[in-house]
Amino acid sequence: METPSGRGEPTPSLAPGTDLTIVKLTPDGREAARYPGHALPGPEDWVVARAYWVFERKDLGYLVFDPRDVFVEYFSLTRPYNAFALFTEDDRFKGWYCNVTYPSWIEDGTVYWQDLYIDVVVYPDGRLLTLDEDELDRAGLASRDPALYQMILSARDELIERARTRAFPFSEAPA
Repeated sequence: METPSGRGEPTPSLAPGTDLTIVKLTPDGREAARYPGHALPGPEDWVVARAYWVFERKDLGYLVFDPRDVFVEYFSLTRPYNAFALFTEDDRFKGWYCNVTYPSWIEDGTVYWQDLYIDVVVYPDGRLLTLDEDELDRAGLASRDPALYQMILSARDELIERARTRAFPFSEAPA
């Protein structure tokens, strides 16, 4: 799979207050979503952004995204995942939605992240739900690209451990 130059390498961070665009790519690199965000302060190797759910209500059965929900999105520039803290428009914490990805990268004020199948939901009470392992299996990476397959599983495990121990970025939202 081709990857853009600079992926996984620290890139200049965006100054807090900067307007930015966030682009989600599918596992094969096609654009899946594009939406506006606003840079927030964060560690040097992360981009932290506030964004709003700008799409129609989406009830996934295990989590609901409503118009005007607020996302505080944490994009690692060095680790293969991101984590989105989800709040209602009146600031009630709904939980975390996390994605296994390649490390995010920045180009021309746009934050890019490429989804790699597995998602992890962390509820406010600490319960965890791992999603889309069946999609990963159907992709055939275990035999076609075993190193990538193992990286995805390791990233999933690291995300789960960070959530359980409330390591950054999970330390940044209410318990």
